[in-house]
Amino acid sequence: MLKSKSFICGDLGAGTLKLAEFEPNESGGLRLLRYAHRSLGLDGSKDSVRHDVLLAAMQETLEAYGFESRAINVCAAGFHVFSKFVKLPAVDTAKVSQIIQYEAQQNVPFPLDEVVWDYQIMGTTSSGELEVLLVAIKQEIVEGLFSLAKEAGLEVQLVDVSAAALCNTFRFNYGDEGGCTMLLDIGAKTSNLVFFEGEQVFARSINIGANAITQDFASEMGLTFDEAETAKIEVGFVSLGGAYEEPDDPNAAAVSKIARQVMTRLHIQMNQTIQFYRGQQGGTTPLRLYLAGGASVMAYASQFFAEKLNIPVDYLNPFVNIELDEDLDLEGLSAVAHTMGEVVGLGIRNLAQCPVNLNLMPKSHQTRMAFKQKQPYFISAIVSLVLVVFAYGLFFDRVRAAKTSQLATIKQVLDPLRSKKQQMDSAVKGKNDNLKKAEEQFATLESRVFWGKLSMALRELLLKFEEENSLEGSDAGVWIESFIPQYSQAEKKTVAAKPQQQVRFAQQMGAAQAQAQSYAGPSTVHYVETTFRAINLIARAPDANVRFTDGLHKAIIANTEHFVGNGTQMLGITPAEEGDLTYTFKIRIRLANPVTVY
Repeated sequence: MLKSKSFICGDLGAGTLKLAEFEPNESGGLRLLRYAHRSLGLDGSKDSVRHDVLLAAMQETLEAYGFESRAINVCAAGFHVFSKFVKLPAVDTAKVSQIIQYEAQQNVPFPLDEVVWDYQIMGTTSSGELEVLLVAIKQEIVEGLFSLAKEAGLEVQLVDVSAAALCNTFRFNYGDEGGCTMLLDIGAKTSNLVFFEGEQVFARSINIGANAITQDFASEMGLTFDEAETAKIEVGFVSLGGAYEEPDDPNAAAVSKIARQVMTRLHIQMNQTIQFYRGQQGGTTPLRLYLAGGASVMAYASQFFAEKLNIPVDYLNPFVNIELDEDLDLEGLSAVAHTMGEVVGLGIRNLAQCPVNLNLMPKSHQTRMAFKQKQPYFISAIVSLVLVVFAYGLFFDRVRAAKTSQLATIKQVLDPLRSKKQQMDSAVKGKNDNLKKAEEQFATLESRVFWGKLSMALRELLLKFEEENSLEGSDAGVWIESFIPQYSQAEKKTVAAKPQQQVRFAQQMGAAQAQAQSYAGPSTVHYVETTFRAINLIARAPDANVRFTDGLHKAIIANTEHFVGNGTQMLGITPAEEGDLTYTFKIRIRLANPVTVY
C-alpha cells in the first residue's frame, strides 16, 4: 500500500553500512531524498563488536546526513542468513504450509524455535513441482537488529534478506530483459549469485567476499587490515594474468595477484552454480552478467568475468526507475550506485506487491505492529462496549439472583463428576507413561537397524567411487578405518544408569566403550566422524590423493538420502610419505536422519 511519509532503508552489510531515505512520488514510484555509504572495517564482520560498531556508524550517519524519518526497513547481513531453494511435490493448496514446515525442519541448520524463518513460492516447474525459497536467521540476530534500531532512535518496519531485495530491484529496473541473466553481488564476506529467466528466479549465496582479498594481502605484506584495505582501494586491480607486465608498485603487484586468485575461486563457484541451475533447475545458458557490490568495481573485474564466462558484463544500476531528488550529489551517487541494490529493493517493498515478499520480523513484533495500526479501532470498540455494558447492567442485576440459585443446583451435580474426572485423569496419565516407555523401546530397536543400513549405504558408495576412479594398472581403493558417532555438548552430561540401560548401551556402543563411560540418557547422533584409509595414488599425479579425497567428500554430500551437505566437512588429510602404500583422511559426516541412542 502506498505510504505518504518518507522512510529509511538500511543494508547492514558485513563491511559497509548503506542508508537511503525515500518517499513515494506523484506517479506512484519512489523518490530518493538522501543516501549515505559508510565503511565498517573488519570489525563489522565480527559478532563480538559488530553491534557497537554498527550503532556508532548509524548514529553518526543519521545526524551527519540529515535523515528525517524514524521508520526503517533493514536488510540483514548475508553471512547471518540461511537461504535455500527447495522443490515440493504438487499437492493440494491446503497442505503446502505443512509440507514447507517439514522442509524447514529438515533444511534449516538450527532448531526452528531458535530462528525466524519465512518462505516464498517462486513458481512451478514443468513437471508441476513448486519452487520455494526458504530463508532463516537466528532470533538473537533479528532481536539485535531491533535493539540496534531502537538505540539509534529508529523503528523497524521490515526485515529482508539480500537475495530477495536484489531480486526485487532487478525486476523493478530490468523487467524486460530476455533470456537468462545473472546478477553477481560481491559483498565483504559473502557473494550472492541470482539467475533471472522469464518468471523463474534462482539464487545462491557463496562464502567468498572482498574481505578475503584484503586479509590475504595484509598477511602477505605484513599490514593491518585497514592499511591493506586502503591500499587495495587505491592501487588494487584484478590481474589480467598471462604475460602482462607487473606494476612497479609492490603493493599493486601483490594485491592484483591475490585479487585474481580470489576472483578465480569465485568464478569456479559460479560455474558450479551455473551447471546446477541448468541441470537441476531446468535453466538455460546465461546470456549476460550484471555486477554489483563493493568489490565489483575493482579495476579489470568486469574484464575478468567477461573473459572467463564469454558473455557481456555490465554494472547494475538500481536507480534506473527511481526518481532522484534535485539536491542530490549525483557524482557521489554514481560512485556507490552499484552497492545500493539491496537498499533500493527494500524501498520498493513500500510501494506495492513485489515478486519476493519475505519478512523476517519475529511474530511478537509483527503482532505489536498490527495492534498499533488497529489501535484507533480498538479504542472505538472499547468505548462502544462500555456503553453497551452500562445499558445491559440493569438487566443482568435482575437475573443475578435467579442465576445464583441455578448455579447452586448445578454444583450439586458437578461435585460427583469432578471426583470421576480425577480418577480418569490418573488412568490417562498411566496410559501415557506406558506409551512413552514403549516408544523408547521402539526407538532402541530402530537405532540398531539404523547403523547397519548406514554402513551398507557407505559401503555401496565407496565401491562405486572406487570403480569410477580406477584406471587400468592403477586401481583405486578406499575403506573405513574408524566410525565415531558425535553427540552435541548439551548431551554429554553423564547420569547414573539403570541396569537395563547399561545393557542397551553396551550392545549399541560396544562393551569396552560402555565400561569406559557412564550412560548419558537418550542422546541424538547428528554427525559421524569417519576415518578413511585409501591407496596412495601419488604415482598418478602429485595431487591425485587430494583430488581423490575431495571427490569422495563431494560424493558423500551428493548422497542426500543418507547425508546432509551443509555440515559435512573435511577434517584433514594425513599426507603419504615416500614409499607409503596408503594414506588416511577424516570426514565429519552429517546424517540426514539423526538417530537417538538410548
